[in-house]
Amino acid sequence: MTPTPGPATAGPRKSAGSFGWHLGALAVLAVVLYPVIWVIGGSFKPGDEIVGSLQLLPTDPIAANYTRLTEGIAGIPVSTFFLNSTVLAVGSVGGVLISCSLAAYAFARISFAGRNLLFALMIGTLLLPYHVLMIPQYVLFQKLELINTMVPLLLGKYLAVDAFFVFLMVQFMRNLPKELDEAARLDGCGHLRIYWSITLPLCRPALITSAIFTFINAWNDFMGPLLYLNEPENYTVSLGLKMFVDQDAVADYGGMIAMSLVALLPVLAFFLAFQRYLIDGMATSGLKG
Repeated sequence: MTPTPGPATAGPRKSAGSFGWHLGALAVLAVVLYPVIWVIGGSFKPGDEIVGSLQLLPTDPIAANYTRLTEGIAGIPVSTFFLNSTVLAVGSVGGVLISCSLAAYAFARISFAGRNLLFALMIGTLLLPYHVLMIPQYVLFQKLELINTMVPLLLGKYLAVDAFFVFLMVQFMRNLPKELDEAARLDGCGHLRIYWSITLPLCRPALITSAIFTFINAWNDFMGPLLYLNEPENYTVSLGLKMFVDQDAVADYGGMIAMSLVALLPVLAFFLAFQRYLIDGMATSGLKG
């Protein structure tokens, strides 16, 4: 019979396996963090040392890339781009939370004819590529003379067109005890009061999740503003970054990288402020007073 490895043999094997696992994790972490370190290092390099340089961190760091941001781009203050992006992101979050939660409540808590068919059609819109809708939507907003405004970018958010967030909220609302609705109706509450006072507070994790993803998507959106915003005064941060690379002049890669790093801060701050609510309330029940 082959002797069973004793504790003295199993110990080194376990240590070797743990060392290999940690070594692989560090290698993956290095690959993931490399672009972040490159962006941070590039923001402190002169423009001529960024492109074509294999050096990760600058030997002589400079702060000129950040100081140039205070001068603006083509005479437009950088704060204008951040203000426009903030209006778009905050407006998108408000629209998604209001419209998608109302649509989700109707699908999850109200019985009406054709509910399952309409819900299936709504989920089917997730399979429709965005590029298929670009031309007809642009023609529609052009006829309405809404080009170069935020309306084309925000209107859909208030019409519950984001089927993914509606689906997310529907699945969460279906898990809530229906006895809550019945007890509220006995007290004389209608659907609007039940939705506002009972359903929404219990769906906070789903609402916070939708808000985080909506804010990030709206802040980083490039295609939408590129289509509908024509004047630099209305540009968002994503379009403002494009202005650093001018085909008729010298591209300011240092300023572009510095601004891209600054543009990450609002998204990071928003995520850190609300990420703790993602799991908050998951273990709560409908009996919570």
